[in-house]
Amino acid sequence: MAQNQHIVITSINPPTKAVKEFATFPEWKTIVIGDRKSPSDWHCGQASFFSIEDQASLGFKLNEKLPFNHYSRKMLGYLIAIQQGANVIFDTDDDNIPKGELLIPNLDSQTKFTSENLGFINVYQQYTEQKIWPRGLPLKYVNQSADWISKLSVESLSCQVPIWQGLADGDPDVDAIYRLTNNTPCYFRNQGNLVLGKNTISPFNSQATFFTKDAFPLMYLPAKVSFRFTDILRGIVAQPILWSKGWSLGFTNPIVFQDRNEHDFMSDFEQEIPVFLQVEKALKTVNDALTPSMNISEMLVAAYSALSQYNIVQSSEIELLQVWLQDLNRIG
Repeated sequence: MAQNQHIVITSINPPTKAVKEFATFPEWKTIVIGDRKSPSDWHCGQASFFSIEDQASLGFKLNEKLPFNHYSRKMLGYLIAIQQGANVIFDTDDDNIPKGELLIPNLDSQTKFTSENLGFINVYQQYTEQKIWPRGLPLKYVNQSADWISKLSVESLSCQVPIWQGLADGDPDVDAIYRLTNNTPCYFRNQGNLVLGKNTISPFNSQATFFTKDAFPLMYLPAKVSFRFTDILRGIVAQPILWSKGWSLGFTNPIVFQDRNEHDFMSDFEQEIPVFLQVEKALKTVNDALTPSMNISEMLVAAYSALSQYNIVQSSEIELLQVWLQDLNRIG
């Protein structure tokens, strides 16, 4: 194994096609985190499944604080991977089928870089001409121009990209408004890597995302917000922290095909209301809370403390975050 590479999934379903395929990848270890609804006889080849009982035996303080039947239990999988020495974690779901070998993106001569200070952009515009936007993009930007694409550069100063978001073909990550009003499948063009400049921002999710070791603390999934908000808010918090470290967020070609599990679109819409209303406010709040002298853990605490003051998260989120950081520090 060239690197210690882990795939982390949470699932309440029997092994899906996606999980079965991930479990066959020889250079990756697949960890699946169960919940109360997961089958008691779950088994899938080389994948390691952790039931609720298994999770309780791991000794993580986070396990005592996480709610059941919530996506945030996936964080226990991150901790397991880190404890096992992971250098890279691929964060994905049980309905995202790999399109081929799982390769960590690298900066190359074809990588394109956006300008700085563009604010929110719709990265899907680089990969398709279809009218489609990622979940988490504030709705007032849905009709924005794609002029930013004409200003892309292939020249950049030294750049570190500890988080890469792969796109998903078929039924990509979009919000309930798109699904309720259009819901046309999308197959993205292979346009290579796209790296966002400082203060140029796009939502990113937990469907097909690579995190390298430096960014592991930023994998914290807020547990006191809705299922449809948790990974989006994580990404909104992470990006100003990346900028403060001189790091960048990258996007790459579609690497999975989403055969989406059954969802109630109106329920999704209800859970996404905080996404529609609070993303911009959250970004400004986090930006204002950070100072250059802080380390990443201090930035996370400052960010969520500020978000709590503006009622974007509950005050109990800060306690949970601190437990996450304690577990991280303990396992190194």
